Amino acid sequence: MTTPAPVFPANRHALYEAHGYSAAIRSGDLLFVSGQVGSREDGSPEPDFAAQVRRAFANLKATLTAAGCSFVDLVDVTTFHTDPETQFATIMEVKKEIFPKAPYPNWTAVGVTWLAGFDFEIKVIARIPEKA
Repeated sequence: MTTPAPVFPANRHALYEAHGYSAAIRSGDLLFVSGQVGSREDGSPEPDFAAQVRRAFANLKATLTAAGCSFVDLVDVTTFHTDPETQFATIMEVKKEIFPKAPYPNWTAVGVTWLAGFDFEIKVIARIPEKA
């Protein structure tokens, strides 16, 4: 049986310690990434919405990289939005930058009323590639 192991990016932000959670958990060949938000290193939200979404993806990329993964290894994506109707166009613009062509990961978007001061959060499951 595989023992789950925590994964943290090289420059992890203050939220992990402040709230007591791991950036991701590696279990076998799967990586379960906690919701990543557009936080600065001190844990504060990026104030501009588009910049917050880009920073959330940058934080996600750092966590994936720490586990030997990249965006192509994503198998499941869930995003949380505080105002999906007005935020959708911006999120789609950033999504196109991150995923410019097929194949795309499956994606579920959920509207929520609270994200602890943030307006966007992304959590994923990735398959960890085999080492050559």
